[in-house]
Amino acid sequence: MNRSLYDIPLKSIDGKDTSLGEFQGKVALIVNVASKCGLTPQYEGLEKTYERYQDRDFVVLGFPCNDFGAQEPGSESEIQDFCSSNFGVKFPMFGKLNVNSQPRHPLYAALIEAQPAAEPSSNGGLRDKLAQHKLLPKEDSDVMWNFEKFLISRDGQVIGRFAPDTPPDDPKLLKAIEAALAA
Repeated sequence: MNRSLYDIPLKSIDGKDTSLGEFQGKVALIVNVASKCGLTPQYEGLEKTYERYQDRDFVVLGFPCNDFGAQEPGSESEIQDFCSSNFGVKFPMFGKLNVNSQPRHPLYAALIEAQPAAEPSSNGGLRDKLAQHKLLPKEDSDVMWNFEKFLISRDGQVIGRFAPDTPPDDPKLLKAIEAALAA
């Protein structure tokens, strides 16, 4: 990766210029999120995981995206209201961005380059369902759907990638988070 994840320009959910720089030194779980997806209830688990580990320098970072089935059509303020009122989300949220569509946001270009394949979920049901409906992404390295998760080490390295249907409390994911926190 030519450029640090911490230097990539981003917008916060309230439209302010920002970056991941303020999270340097923390373990982060970057998740592309959507409000009208069958996986949307994962917000609750993501918030619980954030609360469970935040005192150990862990953070969940939510990136709304409308690339998958147009399941995030709302404005940033609508997204923020939805997340806080329905799921009590307190972890940092960012402005909508393109994950697979062009132009792909530089953050996701860097994440995918660093970790080209997601670890499949234990049931694999989502991949099968997307294939059945001809909704799998064009490239194998593309993000499969909403709620794909990238695990970032304290030094900004992408150390894991988990399929969208891997729930936030999946033992595999929690073990990876705990290993990163212990490193």
